[in-house]
Amino acid sequence: MNDEAADTPAPPPPSPWERERPARTRVVPAREPLSRERVVDAAFAVLDRQGLDGLSMRQVAAELDASVSALYAHVSSKDDLLELMYTRLFAGFQMPEADPERWREQVRDYARAWRHCLLSHRDMARISMAHVPFTAELLPHVEALLAVFRTAGLPDRIAAEAGDLISTYVDGFVLEEGMWQDRAALHGGAGSSLARPDWREMAGEMQNYFASLPAADFPHLRALAGVMVMDSADERFDIGLEIILRGLASYLPSPPV
Repeated sequence: MNDEAADTPAPPPPSPWERERPARTRVVPAREPLSRERVVDAAFAVLDRQGLDGLSMRQVAAELDASVSALYAHVSSKDDLLELMYTRLFAGFQMPEADPERWREQVRDYARAWRHCLLSHRDMARISMAHVPFTAELLPHVEALLAVFRTAGLPDRIAAEAGDLISTYVDGFVLEEGMWQDRAALHGGAGSSLARPDWREMAGEMQNYFASLPAADFPHLRALAGVMVMDSADERFDIGLEIILRGLASYLPSPPV
């Protein structure tokens, strides 16, 4: 036996805190099951990031880390998905009980609230314009809006068109807002020399341009230069809405003398 090896002390036993412990088992969280609600949530995420032109079933599936075929257990097609997204906007959207004394205020509130809903997601106005709210879920909203017009005393023919008129105005206004936002994003990237000025600056430039036009050729544009372009989208929206409301009010029966 090697004397040097015999004189080597044996290693001490492990201390309590060094005792061998079982290896930790990595816990993999269970994947949340797909549902119609999750598919719609993912679709909104894709829409906000890539716009309507970039929204596809494949992109929604990638957002959920799922297969495209798995989506069809919850939505039948892309059109079905768009309709579900449109319907989702009405969640929590309440119309007040029709009040003939406050009908204009109630329509203003409706139009402003609907604009706010459409602005909450990119390109939602495009989706809205392609769908009609005549599904079982949305008919009560249509009924409530028509009640406002009929209770106010508008003739049936005018009341029947008024709801569509207001909705088309809101959809078109928000669509224009979205187009300007997309254009600004396209040309106004960080550090870009093509960055567009803000709306107030653009309004001022347009007003100055109209005021500089030859008076003989453009008398009305020059005369209205200071008010042709409002400096706020909210102001433009409210003025357009007021024009529509006053037009509708002209159809109300005259009060008895």
